[in-house]
Amino acid sequence: MAKILLENYCFPENLVGMQEAIQQAIDSGEILRISDRKTLASVLTVGVQGALNDPRLTVSYEPNFVPVMPPLLPSLPIEQLIRLVRNSVKVDILENNIGYLRIDRIIGEETAATLGSLLRDNIWDKIAHTSSLIFDLRYSTAGQLSGIPFIISYFSDPVPIIHIDTVYDRPSNTTRELWTMPSIKGERYGKKKDMIILTSKHTMGAAEAVAYTFKHLKRAIIVGERSAGGSVKVRKIRVGGSEFYITVPVARSFNPITGQSWEVSGVSPTVNIIAKEAVAKAKYLLAVRGAIPSIVQSISNIIERSYAFTDKVPALLHHLQSTDLFSVISEEDLAIRLNQDLQTVSEDPRLIIKYLQDNAAIVEEDPELCTVPDDQELLRALIDSTFKVEILPGNTGYLRFDKFVELSALTKSEEFMAKKVWEPIKDTDNLIIDLRYNTGGCSTSLALILSYLHDISPKHHFFTIYTRIQNTTTAYNTPLQITGPTYGSKRGVYVLTSYHTASVGEEFAYLIQSLHRGTVIGEITSGTLMHSKMFQIEGTGLAITVPVINFIDNNEECWLGGGVVPDAIVLAEDAEDQVHEIADFHQGLRSLMEETGELLEKHYAIHEVALKAITDSMSSSAMLSPSRLMTL
Repeated sequence: MAKILLENYCFPENLVGMQEAIQQAIDSGEILRISDRKTLASVLTVGVQGALNDPRLTVSYEPNFVPVMPPLLPSLPIEQLIRLVRNSVKVDILENNIGYLRIDRIIGEETAATLGSLLRDNIWDKIAHTSSLIFDLRYSTAGQLSGIPFIISYFSDPVPIIHIDTVYDRPSNTTRELWTMPSIKGERYGKKKDMIILTSKHTMGAAEAVAYTFKHLKRAIIVGERSAGGSVKVRKIRVGGSEFYITVPVARSFNPITGQSWEVSGVSPTVNIIAKEAVAKAKYLLAVRGAIPSIVQSISNIIERSYAFTDKVPALLHHLQSTDLFSVISEEDLAIRLNQDLQTVSEDPRLIIKYLQDNAAIVEEDPELCTVPDDQELLRALIDSTFKVEILPGNTGYLRFDKFVELSALTKSEEFMAKKVWEPIKDTDNLIIDLRYNTGGCSTSLALILSYLHDISPKHHFFTIYTRIQNTTTAYNTPLQITGPTYGSKRGVYVLTSYHTASVGEEFAYLIQSLHRGTVIGEITSGTLMHSKMFQIEGTGLAITVPVINFIDNNEECWLGGGVVPDAIVLAEDAEDQVHEIADFHQGLRSLMEETGELLEKHYAIHEVALKAITDSMSSSAMLSPSRLMTL
């Protein structure tokens, strides 16, 4: 046995110490006490398989074994060869110009050369002009490796030639490389059209080599069951003059891409499904994959037309067109692949492609939020119902509004607005702005409301909005004229947030922080504001969310949206109580800064204008914002 393995086993490097192991088993005496021949064969099989970790190695006792030599195909009469090929090959053209090719036996190199014209006329030319192909190997259980280059070549380009496989034969100690062929009879199918290979648990040998090669060349998607895991070549060899035989794999395959093989483990499918359902699944996949180019083009058009970061658009479009979508098997899979690529190139978490389960409808923003009634009484009723004002203990003003009213509504009723909101709170020491229930509205009124929280002069620039779809840039500054008293910049402003705070409410909270005009207290906001718009890809379950607005704050930084993190994070229901603690702390700081200012005025030898700038800065409530306290 050791001698047979050393001369024939295709992994000779694993046989180091094999002869010594067999001698040890003999010397132990246990194996010599086995009197039943079949039991001995079983024991030897377990020993050899365990030592070499190869389930193909088996020892058998077969006193009546007669080797059967299959006839060599090239030696058969031409009529029999033609009959064999016709019985093992089926060609059909399915709906939507899908080709169907079933091969149950892969013929060898010599036979393929002999029947070249027959194969061309009856197989290759028939499928050459189909739009895509289903290649059925579910029933392919026999064949020769030498025929593989003929098949692979028809589904490849003539140049460059491709290294398909390397086969090592142990008895002859020779290595043979398989390459695609630069010229063949018939028209090539090429490598661009979709091809799906069907496999089953019965697919074996040369058919496994074909499926494995196409899979790792990224030329075909495998659909069906894991294949049988056969071998390149197995021989049953008689052990000496006995009636025992050992079955040995005498050749092995090395794939140049993976360095491994389909032997023993089989070919794992890209889409795992029972074999009898594989054709229907393949048709579905081809329909999905056939739509990919138009889907990618639609997405490219939307990005080119709508994405706010115009400088990133060329790179995104280039990447979309060059993305490897070889193994995409569903719209959901396509969304995941494209999403990963877009996120990597754009570094923008808002640019998202989603698969909408069951083609869920896209919910559009309620247009009523930005409508303005013409009637003055209706306008006043809108203002009255929107804004709630109170004076709390400790002379603290309280202002709650749950949506941002359109700017024209505020300007048309500004006198009433001043009387309703700003007059009652003008003499308070601090102001609470409650946005815990604010879910958005119209951002056009942001600058006006912020203006009331600053001094009339100097004029302020609050933020800039660039809208890609209209290709417009709008700067939002202090209005030319304000009706009613402003709250000014000296007193404390405390903005309350919750996870319900959304959209424009998030913009306001963000600007309060970036302008250093107040302290945000409560929960991280909803994160729903992305300055984006969702577009559905027609005829699919896919949608792309594209940032269509660049929101640029007063520091010239572009805010990508997402949740606003409060300066003091507490539960929303505790936020108002937290205001009083923070306000008391700020009051102590104000006193400290006032005393420091007085000391500077008395003792610091500095120019009067510079001194006034320092004291004004220290008296400003902006100094109380968490981001500015460090400068103290």
